[in-house]
Amino acid sequence: MKNIQSRIKAFCDKHRLGDSPEHRTLDLVSEVGEFSKEILKATSYGKTKVSATPAMEDELGDVLFSLITLANSLDVDLEAALEKALIKYRKRAERGGIGSENE
Repeated sequence: MKNIQSRIKAFCDKHRLGDSPEHRTLDLVSEVGEFSKEILKATSYGKTKVSATPAMEDELGDVLFSLITLANSLDVDLEAALEKALIKYRKRAERGGIGSENE
C-alpha cells in the first residue's frame, strides 16, 4: 500500500488536492454511498443477485482513492493498518467468527 499511497500523495500534491481529514472523511462516506447506489440499481433494490458492473468498478475506484487520501491526510500507513486488522480478524475467526462479538 505504501507505493499506492505515495502515488496518490504525488497526484494530490501535483493537482493541489490536499484537504483536511474531516473533509476527506465526508468524501469517503459520499463515495461509499455512491457505490451503494450502484449495488441497489444493479440488483433492482435487492431483488436480484448482484454482479459487478462497470459503474460499480468506477465507484470502487473512487472509494479507494478517497480512503487513501484520508489515510494520507492522517499520515496513516494503510499497509500497517491492514496487517493489524488481519491479526484482529484472524483471532476472531479462531473464536468462531469475524464479527466484533467474537472479541
